[in-house]
Amino acid sequence: MKRLATACVLAVFLSLPLAAQAAQLTVSAAASLTGAFTELKGAFEKANPGVTVNTNFAASGNLLRQIEAGAPVDVYASADQATMDRASQKGLIDPATRVNFVTNAIVLCRPTARPGVKSLADLVKPDVKKIGIGNPDTVPAGNYSKQALQAAGLWDKVQSKLVFGESVKQVADYLIRGEVDAGFVFATDAQAAKANVTVVEEVKTTTKVSYPVAMVKAAKEKDLAGKFIAFVLGKDGQAILAKYGFGKP
Repeated sequence: MKRLATACVLAVFLSLPLAAQAAQLTVSAAASLTGAFTELKGAFEKANPGVTVNTNFAASGNLLRQIEAGAPVDVYASADQATMDRASQKGLIDPATRVNFVTNAIVLCRPTARPGVKSLADLVKPDVKKIGIGNPDTVPAGNYSKQALQAAGLWDKVQSKLVFGESVKQVADYLIRGEVDAGFVFATDAQAAKANVTVVEEVKTTTKVSYPVAMVKAAKEKDLAGKFIAFVLGKDGQAILAKYGFGKP
């Protein structure tokens, strides 16, 4: 009996180092990063045994609201500078850790089965009934697209046709399912949906489409958050992001 008790105590002590190494990192990232960050998460976990990365994907503005409400997040990656600026102004991120890590582009697309839209100018045609676009108030892709439409003098002309999505992924789904005649998404989303979606043209935005990442000020795993950001910027992280169509920062 004494030997059994000793063995049990020894087993408990031997397990303590493993338990101490276990860590949970929470990363909130823009919806357009879903595919890339899911793969990147796996690569980071493999490079850091004992670490689990929990990912949360949604529109950048909605993620910011979650962080502001106290959601336990360690790393925040936005699809635009404006939303990260708001996070900084609210004191929600550590500004010293903020860095741009990829670029992207906005493209006008159509469902491949619907060949009607061939240019941005075609959006005003009467046979174009529905145009998918992210909500400009919370979805960076939507805000970029609004800028492009305003610059082209088309925003007021097409407003009645706009179908708002709560994320760029939702707009991509509208296109894939043929629920809209055309839609605006990131080039990376169009690449992921190329089996069902055709790019009509890349549209000009008034601000560069660049993505920043930063550590959340209330992060519980600050050292690990710093490691994750470094991994995103490093050779392996950038290779994964490039694979999904993202450009260099």
